[in-house]
Amino acid sequence: MKNKKLSLSGLLRVFFPETKEMEISRDEYKVLFIFDGLDECRLSLNFKSKVKLCNISESASVDVLLMNLIVGNLLPSALIWITSRPAAADLVPSECVHRVTEVRGFNEPQKEEYFRKRISDQSLADRIISHLKSSRSLFIMCHIPVFCWISAAVLEKMLSPAESGEIPKTLTQMYTHFLILQTNIKHEKDYEKKVTDEDMILKLGKVAFRQLVKGNLIFYEEDLRECGIDVTEASVYSGLCTQIFREELGLYQGKVFCFAHLSIQEHLAALYVHLSLTNHNRNVFEPITKQNLRSKVKKQFQLSSSEHVSISELHQRALKEGLQSKNGHLDLFLRFLLGLSVKSHQILLQRIMKLKSSSSDSNEKTVEYIKKKIRTIDSPEKSINLFHCLNELGDRSLVEEIQQYLKSGRIKETKLSSSQWSALVFVLLTSEEELNEFCFDKFVKETNNPENMKVLQKLLPVIKESRSVQLSKCGITDEGCAALTSALRSNPSHLRELDLSENKLRDSVKLLSDVLQNPHCKLEKLWLSKCGVTDEDCAALASALRSNPSHLRELNLSGNNLRDSSRKLLSDLKVDPHYKKL
Repeated sequence: MKNKKLSLSGLLRVFFPETKEMEISRDEYKVLFIFDGLDECRLSLNFKSKVKLCNISESASVDVLLMNLIVGNLLPSALIWITSRPAAADLVPSECVHRVTEVRGFNEPQKEEYFRKRISDQSLADRIISHLKSSRSLFIMCHIPVFCWISAAVLEKMLSPAESGEIPKTLTQMYTHFLILQTNIKHEKDYEKKVTDEDMILKLGKVAFRQLVKGNLIFYEEDLRECGIDVTEASVYSGLCTQIFREELGLYQGKVFCFAHLSIQEHLAALYVHLSLTNHNRNVFEPITKQNLRSKVKKQFQLSSSEHVSISELHQRALKEGLQSKNGHLDLFLRFLLGLSVKSHQILLQRIMKLKSSSSDSNEKTVEYIKKKIRTIDSPEKSINLFHCLNELGDRSLVEEIQQYLKSGRIKETKLSSSQWSALVFVLLTSEEELNEFCFDKFVKETNNPENMKVLQKLLPVIKESRSVQLSKCGITDEGCAALTSALRSNPSHLRELDLSENKLRDSVKLLSDVLQNPHCKLEKLWLSKCGVTDEDCAALASALRSNPSHLRELNLSGNNLRDSSRKLLSDLKVDPHYKKL
């Protein structure tokens, strides 16, 4: 389908033959298109393309048809609803988006509600909830419904009287137990044991890794063949492990394959990378030519085991690849990969396959490497994932140090290092308390210190997750305001109230005006009292509010020297029912 040329009307007739007698371009029809899973699309949608189609009878490739439909060249009166993960959603130009709706997953009460409804034995449900709450990283992940489903399946069995062994406390342990659970179910179906666990896991893991690196969630038959899986074999896998690997019908009723969830793909990809090294001394991140050369040298000179690739080398290479990723698509994969090298995990995996263990010394090298990266990395978001990686490796030294500062109330008086600021962000984001209000002056001693803007940058992930942010009298500069606008633009954005009163904002008001026009901005209350707002700034704000009137409810501009004409610009907006106070 992706290589065929069709007109939009022809494409619709393929899937909806009943439209053959309809002229959908006529005004009497209201057309709604639903594109579910833009992030799973294997078509290359180039919104910068100059190929413009306006006639639904004109033929083009499917990607060109979709692009022109989304931007409004084809059927401009049509309604379009797109579902997607945030990274792919950002590909669609903001001027084409009129409304953004966020599916946030379970909140804290809903997490518990899920397990109480899923588990009929309420005493067992209580034990499952209690265990998940004891591991904050697991309970946070429970906002994803599929993780609740995985956790319920694993813990319902693990906490039963007939079971023994260590209860999963990390993300990697939970997913590995789930994999073991599914292979046991496979054994019940596969009476003749035609498919070995190790062979199936390695082949599926190879597909998972190769397609994860490419950013693909849907695979075709040719993708499987590249990894040594024929179509018959793939059908067997999907039949034996329906909760891991699935076969579905795609365009023109052709077969497509996918994993039950992206996180399952990420876990299998990590397992493949880990096993390739421990069992076959192969670093899959190296180019094939380099691997072949290493193999030849090994045969010629009979290298000793001490000269093999170490697990720390693999970890460092994987971490470099992950940190270079712009959209963080390898973040969860990294957590799984590092968690798999822990000794208790290797014992666990031996239930389903032969496994050569890696040395604990290598993990110590990996821990030191991660801490070094935390000290030097610029991105707060990437440093947060590095703390999750440390958690999978069982190292909480930086986190425990910051928790002591917070308990003692000495955080304002302490000059924190770069890695300590990163640890603080991680602690705040993984706290049991919801981030309803963020007060900047709790973390800085002198509110007008120029160094505060560096601190603000480091705390940006916390600001993005907070509902209300108090920055009154904090000496916010243009640089700091630019950072705040990135939080308001983020997808999703949780920020609803922002107090910037008594800061000399200068040109920053124009930055705020620009972001207020963005459909991702969900700000409801904005305080700019005594901020030196000019008449020109006021005009920019009024223009922004007219273009995106659905969110802001309250704007405080008291204490600014504004002309009557500027006040009128804003007072005219009061007739708009969207605005409660202006």
